[in-house]
Amino acid sequence: MRNRILAVAAVAAAITVPAVAAQAQTVGVVRGGPPVAVEDDEGIAVEQRPAFREYIVRERVPNYTVPDRVVVGTILPDAGVTTYDVPQRFGATPYRYTVVNGETVLVEPRSRRIVQVVD
Repeated sequence: MRNRILAVAAVAAAITVPAVAAQAQTVGVVRGGPPVAVEDDEGIAVEQRPAFREYIVRERVPNYTVPDRVVVGTILPDAGVTTYDVPQRFGATPYRYTVVNGETVLVEPRSRRIVQVVD
């Protein structure tokens, strides 16, 4: 009886852990690329996004066009797309931002991989 209870508890824990982890991060998959996970607290917070979009418009950040879809995990070209530092008032983040195909995105500076599409 005790073994059954332990087995049921183990199965319940195995089902619950991925659901809890999914709440803490954003995950994206790109054709031919590995999954990418970004902790939500490292990107632009939900409550900051409207002000961040207004900032982008005010600063007149240029819109770059790339042939690929703009999704988490897409790697931006080395040439032709400029990224910018995220102002401190929108939270400390290791990422940079740009506008690609009309979408504001956060980009990992070294790999140039999109880690968040700011909607």
